[in-house]
Amino acid sequence: MCGIAGWIDLKDDLIQKYKELEKMSGTLAARGPDASGMWLSPHAVIAHRRLTVVDPEGGGQPMIRSKGEHSYIITYNGELYNTDDLRQELKNKGHVFISNSDTEVLLISYIEWGPQCVEYLNGIYAFGIWSEKDQSLFLARDRFGVKPLFYALRGSSLLFASELKTLLTHSYIKPEVDAEGLSEIFALGPARTPGHGVFKNVNEIKPAHCALYDSNGLHIRRYWSFESHPHTDTLNETVSRVRELVYDSIERQFVADVPVCTFLSGGLDSSAITAMAANFFKKTGKPQLHTYSIDYQDNDIYFTPNAFQPNSDAPWVKRMSDEFGTTHHNIVIDTPMLVSALEGATLAKDLPGMADIDSSLWLFCREIKKDATVALSGECADEIFGGYPWFHREDMLNSSTFPWSRFPEERTRLLSSEVKTAIKAEEYISRRYQETLDEVPRLAGESGIEARRREIFYLNITWFMQTLLDRKDRMSMSTGLEVRVPYCDHRLAQYVWNIPWEMKSLGGREKGILRRALEGLLPDDVLYRKKSPYPKTHHPVYERAVRNWLKEIIHDSSSPLLQLIDYKTVRAMLEDDHSDYGRPFFGQLMALPQLFAYLIQVDIWMRAYKVSIV
Repeated sequence: MCGIAGWIDLKDDLIQKYKELEKMSGTLAARGPDASGMWLSPHAVIAHRRLTVVDPEGGGQPMIRSKGEHSYIITYNGELYNTDDLRQELKNKGHVFISNSDTEVLLISYIEWGPQCVEYLNGIYAFGIWSEKDQSLFLARDRFGVKPLFYALRGSSLLFASELKTLLTHSYIKPEVDAEGLSEIFALGPARTPGHGVFKNVNEIKPAHCALYDSNGLHIRRYWSFESHPHTDTLNETVSRVRELVYDSIERQFVADVPVCTFLSGGLDSSAITAMAANFFKKTGKPQLHTYSIDYQDNDIYFTPNAFQPNSDAPWVKRMSDEFGTTHHNIVIDTPMLVSALEGATLAKDLPGMADIDSSLWLFCREIKKDATVALSGECADEIFGGYPWFHREDMLNSSTFPWSRFPEERTRLLSSEVKTAIKAEEYISRRYQETLDEVPRLAGESGIEARRREIFYLNITWFMQTLLDRKDRMSMSTGLEVRVPYCDHRLAQYVWNIPWEMKSLGGREKGILRRALEGLLPDDVLYRKKSPYPKTHHPVYERAVRNWLKEIIHDSSSPLLQLIDYKTVRAMLEDDHSDYGRPFFGQLMALPQLFAYLIQVDIWMRAYKVSIV
């Protein structure tokens, strides 16, 4: 994993301006702490920051390879999980390799297949390839957007980078946010419309899209999407195929020349990855697997079971670690640290995020990085297999909006009348929701509840999963830790997409088909444990701390937040110490304390990035 950046201008000589690229590259040092490189030509300057995972000697970037008179230069962030397969296929076509890196395999794939190379890739990636002879840039992003790729057009220039902060370093990009950007923050946030960069005229290559930039301008196309067709496999065949795909997806991601560990919550998804990793390590003679879990100071005192979080993770983590003989590390975060890390999490994401859900992950990854470089995590299984309450609860399933954000009034009531008028939150949400429904790959003849569930799956994969992947990338990569997400394999997702609900929810359980497929791998009590989401703090000190911090902010006349909120409403809310946590304003975990923290993050963001509203 790495950080990438580039500047293309077909009308200007950029060699004299490479200092701009140096500044851009500097912002990516955390993503790529091990090495840096630049490649310069009159109309393209390209940078790379490297986190070394595979082939330390041969995988340096930007990498250059030639075919005849054509020279190609790549800057790449990601991992290919079918590297060996592709290398062999390309060797059969006469190509010669001089390294063991997936970077070279990717670059030669482009040399062989051109823009169609993306159709051959299995992995997580964002990359740019410059063709010197053609004076063209090819950009591509993986099918589910695990790796980020932002871009901006300014006059005759195209700038691209892994992170928003990198683009904002360039003199052409101003930290301006218009009404649509405010809608992203206050109507949808911490989600973000696919492809939207929040800052004015800044965009992101959407998942499963690629782009070609040359003298004819920028042309973007979608190269992959779900295909809907009747599921004809029997139940036994379906279980067997799911098992095969899950096992293959996970096993492919153990490859690394650096230490690999796993996140372990004791839930189904992370436990399966941990079990397979522990077995793989034993089989291949690797050292004992290290596992990591997160908890919060005094959560054992303040945790109260509820419908979303039925039990604590700690006993289940110990159960799994003992069963598979891992070296386990339980990272406990105290409240002051969690609160202060709201700033670090905001700067890592370049935007307000999931409040303490982000800051805890940022602290968690920072601790893991002391021992490891690569971690495997259980993200995406819930979106692909249907693990969330809104797949099961009729009121959530049938809500005519994003089911994880059904109550926009929880946040919009805090906004100034001017901002409310400018963003028209309900209209904006409705438009984005309908745009997504219009994209759903329909199955001919499907109607009623099955058609609705297909919509919910599509909404989850393109929105909610994207939010969690965005969070995971920024929080982990800002600490120099690469986190892999095996359930986010397009072959697995495509197969499960068409499995009917009665099979997906086999036995009347969330992710029932996955549980059946993993029988024999996990102890039964772990296998059939009720789902519990990512843990959060339940300590009342956290709520008091963010309440007091927000009070300080709104009483500071220099706060940029004041121009956006209704001061009286926010102050009254803060003064009411008896206000309950209310309904979550986003997901399952973000209620009143997280709403206070979200506003704190907006203030941090506007100050740090000198955001201007235009």
